[in-house]
Amino acid sequence: MATFSEEYLKETSKITELINYLDIEEAVKILARTRENGGRVFALGVGGSSSTASHSVNDLRKICNIESYCPNDNVAELTALTNDVGWEFIFEQWLGESKLNKNDCLLVFSVGGGDYEKNISTNLINAVNYAIFCGATTIGIVGRDGGHVRRFADCTVLIPTVSDSRVTPHAEGFAGIILHLLVSHPLLQINKTTWESKK
Repeated sequence: MATFSEEYLKETSKITELINYLDIEEAVKILARTRENGGRVFALGVGGSSSTASHSVNDLRKICNIESYCPNDNVAELTALTNDVGWEFIFEQWLGESKLNKNDCLLVFSVGGGDYEKNISTNLINAVNYAIFCGATTIGIVGRDGGHVRRFADCTVLIPTVSDSRVTPHAEGFAGIILHLLVSHPLLQINKTTWESKK
């Protein structure tokens, strides 16, 4: 009988086989176009995905020379917006204050992609709707088919479900893998990472 570790890693391998590589390439093209047009990337996520969003800003700026921001990085402002406009509108308000426009890109990391009826990640839903209103391009990296981000983003990378009991850990784990694939892509990477630059 397989151990849990073996089973989990086999599921990870299966996801690698099933993921749509063309969607990832489309995301690369959108990010490259955003940089060429002098646009900015705004990375969003809640829960564990908020950490990936923050991480993505570091890598996009440092490795790819793409101007990028993550509202989660300023806790004082985030909590002030929660107090003033409510949790469900924090990202929309923040993007408005940042003057989101048609040259910009919204990069959303989410397990389920938001669901109004279930009252899950409504702040991400409102952010995506606002990006559409502003004419910005939206990329989603999500772990469930059918969520708001999956339905309405210009491009989504779907992490295939291989285990109904482990959607969240696989989605959040693979979001980091996809992030590092993106910033390592030859169309995006400009600067060497530290260890690779050492002989």
